[in-house]
Amino acid sequence: MASREQEQQITVDGQQILVIRSARRTRTISADQVAGTLRLRVPLRLSQREVENHARAFQKKLSRRASRQPRSDADLLERAQLLSARYLDGVPQPEAVSWSAQQHQRWGSTTSTTGTIRLSWRLREMPTWVQDSVLVHELAHLIEPGHGPRFKALVAKYPRTGEADAFLAGVSWADHHAS
Repeated sequence: MASREQEQQITVDGQQILVIRSARRTRTISADQVAGTLRLRVPLRLSQREVENHARAFQKKLSRRASRQPRSDADLLERAQLLSARYLDGVPQPEAVSWSAQQHQRWGSTTSTTGTIRLSWRLREMPTWVQDSVLVHELAHLIEPGHGPRFKALVAKYPRTGEADAFLAGVSWADHHAS
């Protein structure tokens, strides 16, 4: 007897998605997140384009939901470990990741000798993909202390680095030009 479900890994906007196509499912589409990966359950007949559109919609919905509830320090550490595994081969293993109210000029900082990462409390209200970009930046410092070519190559593994940098540059500009 053949399986009534087919699993497929796809990438949508730089994010891994597990698609589970089911012959039993005829109309409904559902999604959840398991260990940071979006799992999308869809009808077998759904086209690849429709799957990608639904994946984007669910990603947006999950991102909005996550951004409403600021991450705790424990959540930050768990997210850093997941990002390390996904983008940096699991090499950097931070000991602690926390929010800091002391950082007004920097978005994040790393103490490589203790494996401690601090993120500016100002990031708490920003989209999770921006927080993730700063986390990847700080994780990369646990491998490479400077901002040279090797460091830049590590940070570039996160697919939304350029977008997050532009977002943060806009926030910084607005902060310095507020009336």
